Amino acid sequence: MRDSNNPSKEQILSIKDKRHRVIIPLYIPNEVGYYKDSWKVFEICLSSLLKSCESPIAISIISNGSCKIVNDKLFNLFKDGLIDELIIEKETIGKVNSILKALRTANERFITIADADVLFVNGWEKAILDIFKNFPKAGAVCPVPVFRKHNNYTYNIWFDNLFSKKLKFTKVVNPEAMSKFANSLGWSYLEDKYKDVYLTLQATNGLKAMVGCSHFVATYKREVFNDLPKNNTRYKLGGDSEGLYLDIPVLKYDSYRLSTVNNYAYHMGNTLEDWFITTYNQILEIPKKPINDTYPVLKKSKVKYVIKSKLFRRFLGLNPFKKWFYKSKGLSNKQLANFNIK
Repeated sequence: MRDSNNPSKEQILSIKDKRHRVIIPLYIPNEVGYYKDSWKVFEICLSSLLKSCESPIAISIISNGSCKIVNDKLFNLFKDGLIDELIIEKETIGKVNSILKALRTANERFITIADADVLFVNGWEKAILDIFKNFPKAGAVCPVPVFRKHNNYTYNIWFDNLFSKKLKFTKVVNPEAMSKFANSLGWSYLEDKYKDVYLTLQATNGLKAMVGCSHFVATYKREVFNDLPKNNTRYKLGGDSEGLYLDIPVLKYDSYRLSTVNNYAYHMGNTLEDWFITTYNQILEIPKKPINDTYPVLKKSKVKYVIKSKLFRRFLGLNPFKKWFYKSKGLSNKQLANFNIK
């Protein structure tokens, strides 16, 4: 039987004022073979995040069917206060479904979703916030410019800036970092044609952002997730899951998917390398300051989504249109051939 009233009833929640949450899904089913270095890579990921962030952040880790040894180590991190939220799933529920566990209840102004093998470096948080501040329509920002992302869910950027000189192909700032990203995917090298130029958008104050945004680490404005699909994805990994839950929501708010033009994080992959440690040791830990700036709230627009990301998209498949567009934005005939436009 119940004896007296619950003392928590009618009390108002008192939540710490953090405006940035980082969500990391983790899948380490064992620590042999492919996964033998995975925990060490994750430790570098988490430690680099804590060292390099410039504001007080909340960290959510979702263990997606990881083994008991890994879950025990995660719980120790949680007890030590290094993790704000720890969700442990006994069975594998898939990468995106793991993210949704934390995402559906997150209230922070900015939400970063990152893989467990991201190495953050100094300046990444300031760089993405600068883009959100100077590009009012930015909805998702990646701190890593990745080759050939300019026409992946970026149709509204093309539409809005079709005749603008602020949208153009410019020389890649850090081609070496692009090569490192390719290496992390298992590529032995990256051809020069992929790290020659990228499509960039310039703000009124001169700040540039690369057009396009990768999934392995990206920061979002909270409102783009207000209308997520109610059901979970049926894919363990891949399929249409990332597009449906992470990309299209940004477009429905007529907002832009952008990246920094310089490199502020690295994708490590599953094998520990010496340069990870060297790069980590170069990170300077700085005092954390709250995010006090205000940022425009994005508004959902079904009409703009249909016009820009549905109807206008059809023109993107026409080579004559692409050829005109790419040349008008600064590509030479030789570069057109490298972009498979003839």
